[in-house]
Amino acid sequence: MSGEVPDQGANAPIVLTPGDPAGIGAEISLKAFAAGTRDFLLMEDPDRLTALASQLELDIPIHVVDMTQGTPQVDHAGLGVIPLSWPESPVPGTADPRNGHVVIDAIRTAASWARTGQAAAIVTNPVNKAVLKAAGFAHPGHTEFLASMAPARPGSPVMMLAGDGLRVVPATIHIPLRDVVTELTTDDLIAKGRILGEALQRYFGCHPPRIAFCGLNPHAGEDGQFGDEDRRVIAPAVQALCEDGIKATGPHSADTLFHPAARDSYDAVIGMYHDQVLIPLKTIDFDGGVNVTLGLDFIRTSPDHGTAFDIAGTGTARPDSLMAAIRMARQMASHDSRDG
Repeated sequence: MSGEVPDQGANAPIVLTPGDPAGIGAEISLKAFAAGTRDFLLMEDPDRLTALASQLELDIPIHVVDMTQGTPQVDHAGLGVIPLSWPESPVPGTADPRNGHVVIDAIRTAASWARTGQAAAIVTNPVNKAVLKAAGFAHPGHTEFLASMAPARPGSPVMMLAGDGLRVVPATIHIPLRDVVTELTTDDLIAKGRILGEALQRYFGCHPPRIAFCGLNPHAGEDGQFGDEDRRVIAPAVQALCEDGIKATGPHSADTLFHPAARDSYDAVIGMYHDQVLIPLKTIDFDGGVNVTLGLDFIRTSPDHGTAFDIAGTGTARPDSLMAAIRMARQMASHDSRDG
């Protein structure tokens, strides 16, 4: 970027990163625009998008956008495209590490726009981690890369998955189940709870935020009969958050926490491991789930699915989750309040 860029905040456009060009990112972006979700600019090759729109029989004008000239307005009559150039012509379903550095640079650039206010938020299309690593990517994934560009804070980054009537945070993510017990700590649960509570207030208007904690063991340990982690590790974190002014409850038995009446009693759930909270979320709203990264100094959402190489190029990809991610990004940007 050249020159000073004014901080446009919530009035700035939402920027979509391209994701892996061999995946479904470009297709679902076009389909989202065609379905009426138009509050975004897309980083992609304009000529490739024009050809893909024709292949999908979508009448979508493509307008090239120059982000170096300030903050552009979104033109809902046509799709605004921030131009990229792929070193190798993308082949649907066939990953090519030679395009990886363009994907990495796009993520980095979009995050910088969000941090300065030139973008209200970023929505990241799915990437292939193996491709990025082959291109020299040193991070486990999107989330850790974005966190490396934001100020460090305890417990960050926090992955929140949100769907229709349910928001969940897994305290541990992609680790073997046998390692969950040793990874869980009271301090980390407190730190994640504080980040989640802050986000619920700042972006979702929850005053005070209500956070329910899942227990780790069956029946939340049932007074230590099935393990003592619930009362030894989780319960002190719940108490500390209550002292912070957060309406934290638990640990609750996970098998009674996700039915409709229970979901009315909290704004979000912190679970102890990945599947404990992802199974109920995807059961309730499989196609509309959104991945939100909390603990950054900018807004980032993404669809809750991968590159879908197996269906890339077939024209059958659904844009539901991407559309939900764009809507949530705008909702968060519009509601953004640091006063909480």
